[in-house]
Amino acid sequence: MTNFNLVKNQKYFLTFSGVLIVSGLLAVLIWGLKPGLDFTGGSLLEVAFQDTRPDSQAVEQKISSDKPILIPAGENDLIIKMKAVDEATHQKILSSLKDLGGGADKVTEKRFEMIGPTVSAELKTKSFLAIVFVLVAIILYIAFAFRKVSRPISSWKYGVCAVLALFHDVIIPTGVFAVLGHFLGVEVDTLFVTALLTVLGFSVHDTIVVYDRIRENLLKFPRETFEQVVNRSVNQTAVRSINTSLTVLLVLLATFFFGGESVKYFVLTLIIGVVFGTYSSIFIASPLLVIWNRAGKK
Repeated sequence: MTNFNLVKNQKYFLTFSGVLIVSGLLAVLIWGLKPGLDFTGGSLLEVAFQDTRPDSQAVEQKISSDKPILIPAGENDLIIKMKAVDEATHQKILSSLKDLGGGADKVTEKRFEMIGPTVSAELKTKSFLAIVFVLVAIILYIAFAFRKVSRPISSWKYGVCAVLALFHDVIIPTGVFAVLGHFLGVEVDTLFVTALLTVLGFSVHDTIVVYDRIRENLLKFPRETFEQVVNRSVNQTAVRSINTSLTVLLVLLATFFFGGESVKYFVLTLIIGVVFGTYSSIFIASPLLVIWNRAGKK
């Protein structure tokens, strides 16, 4: 990418991202996200079977809860998410599972948790506030870090452009999970929020690397236009960003295909976020600076 002209081709990348963002927003508005147990309240039971794990249909028939969610975990473990049940129902379900597993001595209860609607509402609020806090903190930090670079574009604008690129990185995986929730019943929980926050940190780190090179080149090449400096900086950092992301993706892909079922969608969120986070740090965050600079001149 040593001679790649980002500014000249920015309309293609921005259009592509615009289509993805609009599609993601439409998916969320039309179908919404399917909230998991953490956000709706309910009960979670995890049991370990000494022998073979029973068939999912057999387990569902033994559980009186409406539409329980069964998640295989480990070699013979099973996580059951269901509507809130009292202690008597809990013991009845546990007894049924022991019958399926071949006896009380062959089935072990690992955990049983109940999450009430009050706690779930609080988790929703805290999750939203966490994302807002991170975005505001990123703007303030970048504005402070780039305070000595006020020309040709103000330091705080670096922070705003970085956050606009982060919206891109959050909306796309959220839209994907809205589609998965509608067609496959995939739920979002606190792990999904954790994955989004992780993506924000990874993506902004990548963006700051590019912005820092722009800052250095503005001082090193004062006679070049801002567009030329941005092109130079992106070409100098793109290979580094892609290589770093590929190493992360290799680990995530291995975890996705060979890891436990309970973290599968958490890892999927990270995979989508890392891919589009790398894309936005190269093809979105820097062109936004160029566009803002041109608009300021006009």
